[in-house]
Amino acid sequence: MKIKPLLIVMFFGFNLFAQEQIELNNLDDFKAQAGNWQIVGEVVVNRNIDVHDVEDHTPEVKSKKRRKKKKKKDVVKPKPISFKPGTGILLNINDKEKNDALMTNWEHGDLLLELEVLLPKGSNSGIYFQGRYELQLKDSWGVKNPLGSDMGGFHNNWEKDPDKIFRGIPPSSNASKAPGLWQKYKVHFQAPKFNHAGEKIANAKFVSVELNGVRIHSSVEVPTYTGGPIEKNEVAMGPLLIQGNHGPVAIRNFKYQRLTASSVTLNSLAYVTYKGAFKGLDELNDRSKVATGKANKIDVLSIGEEDEYGIMYIGSLNVEDEDDYTISVGYTGGVKLIVDNKKLIENNSSSAQGLLEEKVRLTKGTHKFILINIKSAGWRAPRLGLSIKSNSTNAKDFHAYDSYPPSVNSTTPIFVNAEPSPRLLRAFVAFNGDGKRLSHTIGVATPEGLNYVYDLSSANVVGVWRGDFVDATPMWHNRGDGSFKPRGAVQWTFLNQSVAQLDNANSAFPETGMAPEFVSKGYVIDKDSGLPVFKSEYNGVSIENKISSDRSDTYLIRDVSFSKQGLVNWYMKIASGKIVKNLDGSYTVGHRDYYINMLSGQTPIIRTVNGETELVLPVDGSPVKYEIIW
Repeated sequence: MKIKPLLIVMFFGFNLFAQEQIELNNLDDFKAQAGNWQIVGEVVVNRNIDVHDVEDHTPEVKSKKRRKKKKKKDVVKPKPISFKPGTGILLNINDKEKNDALMTNWEHGDLLLELEVLLPKGSNSGIYFQGRYELQLKDSWGVKNPLGSDMGGFHNNWEKDPDKIFRGIPPSSNASKAPGLWQKYKVHFQAPKFNHAGEKIANAKFVSVELNGVRIHSSVEVPTYTGGPIEKNEVAMGPLLIQGNHGPVAIRNFKYQRLTASSVTLNSLAYVTYKGAFKGLDELNDRSKVATGKANKIDVLSIGEEDEYGIMYIGSLNVEDEDDYTISVGYTGGVKLIVDNKKLIENNSSSAQGLLEEKVRLTKGTHKFILINIKSAGWRAPRLGLSIKSNSTNAKDFHAYDSYPPSVNSTTPIFVNAEPSPRLLRAFVAFNGDGKRLSHTIGVATPEGLNYVYDLSSANVVGVWRGDFVDATPMWHNRGDGSFKPRGAVQWTFLNQSVAQLDNANSAFPETGMAPEFVSKGYVIDKDSGLPVFKSEYNGVSIENKISSDRSDTYLIRDVSFSKQGLVNWYMKIASGKIVKNLDGSYTVGHRDYYINMLSGQTPIIRTVNGETELVLPVDGSPVKYEIIW
């Protein structure tokens, strides 16, 4: 087994951690198989061909007269997936003779797994944790109500014994992309636990599963093996397995971290409790002291007060292995954490609620800490928790269960949905989730579950997603910051003004807000659809943008019209990123992130300006219409 460490540097003070990565230069990390699995450099998918529909249905031409039989012409069958030589991608193309599963040489218990998968239309596969618990890989694009057999679900089994029946668990939402696009999984798996007698004392649990940036499972227990395990039993350690007999699948960026139990221990713990309507952490004093004592765990409920209290814990942590640790403190009220005389965490409030984390390097040995908590907020329940983890260990709690239950929300979320009519919400939006803050944006949701963010400053669709609309908590909770967060797997497009008159075909598009001739004219509501029609004016030309769904309500269509014809040196940016033209005339954008398909007949050009590759369309005033497919 040849595994090279992938070093990832994150800048939270000093913080460096290692994650194992299968380089995919060869198949040495896996057991031998029939040959359906191979290492390649690139995969190409025909997004319109279903893997179940590849038979040749061309009728043989027969002569009515008894002449020499004409040989049937060879028919080149279109393939749903093909590849180019190279390294970096793991590819399964199975047939009747070669359809083995792929199994790692190594075994795992608790595991963090991160990888990207690509599936052609109609394909189906699965990742079996410990070879026993299947997380589905399936082309589920456009499925409105996903099942356990869909992408991101846990598949059922077919046992008849009531103690062994598992009926499957669907994902909380369908975050899957269109066939032929790369999709990203992040999974935190906890293996079942057994006592010294070999009896199972805890079920396998998927602490979290993210698909394309969307959390689709949280703390989901799988009480027994799912369908098609390598053995019908449960174990503490087992291999990772990828199904190979149901259809083609490609995998890249295969990273994992096998987790162990934390060796950090709590050596001593003392406490001091206080009583008073404290407004700040510095108000604790001897006059308000109520009691002192020793404890085994942090337990804010031991004070016996619901409100107007303070507590200070003084303890020491024993660290066996020097490492980078993440220390988490969950609380209501206000909180401060000091480790080795250094303040790590603080919220000097009496009525807040939240979970704060800090990363710190801890050497081997004893580390003293002080944890202070106050609360003067009768509407909040007493909560205080302390957890520590490293990049190779699970989180270890040093608090009683009731002191900080696992499903504490810092704030009740404020969700906005479209049903039963379209919904519009003006707000700030961070491009790409954490990028440039856009100030003149509007979110639009359709009743069919297609959503997008339109930037009025650039007359451009900057993000699209399916499913739930937005979380407006950042906008409306307390004073708010004026922003919302999309709730689905957002496909971000690009910034900059999308229509511009350029000096020549190689000139760059103006940045948003940098073209003085451009003026946003807001929008009007279409009476039939209830959707907005966005209006703008540029160099004396009125422009209208209509965004609607396709007939299947799966993706969006953008329709742009101009008030004048005969425009000279006008261009429209359609997409930005790596651009590849497909055999069907559509374009793949980025690292196979989404598709653009022209409907209005014009032919875009692919150009590179200032190091940025763009799909650009010369505009003469004729309507422009294209599909954004993700």
